Amino acid sequence: MSDGSDNQPTPAYKRVLLKISGEALMGDQGFGLHPPTVERIAKEVKIVRDLGVEICMVIGGGNIFRGLQGSAQGMERTTADYMGMLATVMNALAMQSALEGLGVFTRVVSAIPMDQVCEPYIRRRAVRHLEKGRVVIFAAGTGNPYFTTDTAATLRASEMTCEAILKGTKVDGVYDMDPVKHPEAKRYDDITYDDVLVKNLKVMDASAIALARDNDLPIIVFSLDEPGGFKGILSGQGTYTIVHG
Repeated sequence: MSDGSDNQPTPAYKRVLLKISGEALMGDQGFGLHPPTVERIAKEVKIVRDLGVEICMVIGGGNIFRGLQGSAQGMERTTADYMGMLATVMNALAMQSALEGLGVFTRVVSAIPMDQVCEPYIRRRAVRHLEKGRVVIFAAGTGNPYFTTDTAATLRASEMTCEAILKGTKVDGVYDMDPVKHPEAKRYDDITYDDVLVKNLKVMDASAIALARDNDLPIIVFSLDEPGGFKGILSGQGTYTIVHG
């Protein structure tokens, strides 16, 4: 935390979970990982970590494999979902490499044990990593098929007693319709969990929203493409939507 002597604003939250999609790591490519984009996001995380904020992350796997699409093409759903979980591990390792290249101690913690690659998920150990200032990247979703990384993010944020989920997206908040297709779309400054569910707004899937509501966990949606956006949100600046009770 800043002591004010360097004119740094005190962050609004002490411990947060940053949720980003796998597609956020593609850059302008149509598939896979774009190393400069991964490094840019890592730098944003480092800036916030250096403010004294404890950060954990969940990264989707859609840039490599998406379980739902696999099952739609005839693959058995649970197999497709496990493949998607493995894709999230690949993304987590890439982000860990980028963060550690910047001098940020990072742990990848997987819901599916793979000891040669990363740590198994043990809640108390993960909390201890956060307390020591390490960035913790939760991989492999919840470890169960039929659950998205949105649900995994809400679950882990609740278990880690995070104060908020920050969802970095391509747009600067929640809109009443797709702002890319509809320039007249209206952005919400804040909206309730129930309104998100009733209006079927594509913030997170319904089970993730319901879990956040039950645990009174605010979700802040902001643009990850905006330089300094992650730090700005924690400083109460920038454009975003907050989903709350």
